[in-house]
Amino acid sequence: MNPTTVTTAQLFTEARTQNGYLAQPVPDERLRELFELLKWGPTSANSSPARFVFVRSAEARARLLDCMSPGNQQKVREAPVTVIIGMDMAFHEQLPKLFPHTDARSWFAGKPELIATTAMRNSSLQGGYLILAARALGLDCGPMSGFDAEKMDAAFWAGTPVRTNFVCTLGTGDPTKLMPRSPRLSFDEACRLA
Repeated sequence: MNPTTVTTAQLFTEARTQNGYLAQPVPDERLRELFELLKWGPTSANSSPARFVFVRSAEARARLLDCMSPGNQQKVREAPVTVIIGMDMAFHEQLPKLFPHTDARSWFAGKPELIATTAMRNSSLQGGYLILAARALGLDCGPMSGFDAEKMDAAFWAGTPVRTNFVCTLGTGDPTKLMPRSPRLSFDEACRLA
């Protein structure tokens, strides 16, 4: 699918959170294309703290299933790919490369609370960009929490400064497994003009 022909319906109003998937693989090239799109989404000081594990193999899926809460296991079992969106708690070490026009690394060095809030905020943004990029490329998504974070970190990020933020299934959704669309808040319920 050509991302230049994407509509707001494809990204938002017609897109649905998936609960099951058809048995259609997602090629490696599509995952690379997905990353090449999402990486351009803005983050503060171009910090780009998100790290991604695209879980596809039987061995990796078994490790992932062991970390997921029972209500999410079948979704992960059916999805051709589940992405673990992590946050690099040493993201600031990349800032000389990613934000070279000033010493942005010094803004974070030795400040674990600032690192943690910046990593969470910006990796969440990047996870959102992943969902939009996937939808733009014709993939369906199922973002979720509902996992044991300590087990997930040990299973997929051991020996690194990366910690799990959330997971997202990817593939071709099974329309028979969609729940009725849930309501959303109105503008007046969620917004204020100041």
